[in-house]
Amino acid sequence: MLGKDPKDRAKPFAPEVSFREALGAWIKIALLSFGGPAGQIALMHRVLVEDKKWISEARFLHALNYCMLLPGPEAQQLATYIGWLLHKTWGGIVAGALFILPGALVILALSVLYAGFNDLSIVQAVFFGIKAAVLAVVVQAVMRIGSRALKNGFMIGIAVAAFIGIFFFAVPFPVIVTAAAVVGYIGGRLYPATFSGGERRDKEKLMDADAIDSAAAAGNLGHTKPSLARAIRVTSFCLVLWLGPVAILVAWLGFNNVFTQESLFFSKMAIVTFGGAYAVLAYVAQQAVSTYSWLVPGEMLDGLGMAETTPGPLIMVVQFVGFMGAYRNPGVLDPMLAGLAGAAITTWVTFVPCFLWIFLGGPYIEKLRGNKSLSAALSAITAAIVGVILNLALWFGLHIVFEKVIQQSLGPLRLYVPVWSSVEFAAIILSASAMIAMLRFKLGMIPTLAASTVFGTVAFYSGF
Repeated sequence: MLGKDPKDRAKPFAPEVSFREALGAWIKIALLSFGGPAGQIALMHRVLVEDKKWISEARFLHALNYCMLLPGPEAQQLATYIGWLLHKTWGGIVAGALFILPGALVILALSVLYAGFNDLSIVQAVFFGIKAAVLAVVVQAVMRIGSRALKNGFMIGIAVAAFIGIFFFAVPFPVIVTAAAVVGYIGGRLYPATFSGGERRDKEKLMDADAIDSAAAAGNLGHTKPSLARAIRVTSFCLVLWLGPVAILVAWLGFNNVFTQESLFFSKMAIVTFGGAYAVLAYVAQQAVSTYSWLVPGEMLDGLGMAETTPGPLIMVVQFVGFMGAYRNPGVLDPMLAGLAGAAITTWVTFVPCFLWIFLGGPYIEKLRGNKSLSAALSAITAAIVGVILNLALWFGLHIVFEKVIQQSLGPLRLYVPVWSSVEFAAIILSASAMIAMLRFKLGMIPTLAASTVFGTVAFYSGF
């Protein structure tokens, strides 16, 4: 029985995390979740692993590995997973929903402004400085996660190969993860110490207990045990929530109505969005412009700009697509009202499946934490993910420092070529200052973001 092992009783115990305390942390994370998946993962690592000590490094990376394998926004699913570990189903719902809510409200407001006034300069000004500071948070996370995950030359090699593959050759993310898992599984059989020893050393060096491991040692993580009956209940309930509204729209409005088309199209997207938003945005843009005429050419980039400069998952750009599609095809409704309905439908069918993947698969992933072969495979996946996060950080950094970045192809090679005349000197200064403040002088994240926001807004309007 859990909690009876003398070794467990000898470990220091972290205090139980109250639901109210967790709620405050999830609100903070939701409001500061800028920078796409790299920034969001970095933020959660900073708050939950380093500051709060609610989840261990090993368990955080284990959960991240699973979420990276799922379709949909990995950072939002990671928040849902950790919320579920802390406070069961309602904890996961609150963490996952709050992660979405601020960005959804902001993009909805921006969509209304875009459709009605087509002027977003104030938003660009406010978020100019925030993005520069988030880059510092991302760099810090890459350094810290990398230092703990890349324990030897094999792991460093996997990370480098993953970075080169995804950044320069556009290798699909599922291919990178699968290759890393195979290398890790085989390597774990041939060289177990190389592929599994890192996690053991991390556990041996752990001085302070974290809340989730303490709860496990005390026998309070019973909700993480897999059960067929529970799996059937979760699947049935989530499928009704997800596909029930779609079926109602089909029966009520038919297949040719814009609301039905959006519900079906984005339900399909929720299943195939492996590798994050960038993997499918080109396809979404093509279908939205050419097939459905929801957008005109160029508008997808405007929506992407909204999603990149506001909190929440980058895939929230689909809310803008849903709004504009219904706004332009309102039927008997007022265009703005139709746009709001289209945005709501699109957001619902995009994110409800994310909760299904976590609540259904989480118990089984937790059960497999002690499996040596799986641990070896996941250790290699963790190393590959460091390379993927570095890719996201570099992409994010290029688009902060340069206003224009051109993507070029030379055979199989993909290059991001910055337009040097579009360099943003203010962004360079702000990002460098934020990095020095956080890495050298250990200034807190909130003061750094606040100062960057003020100076960024001034720089934006002064034309510096």
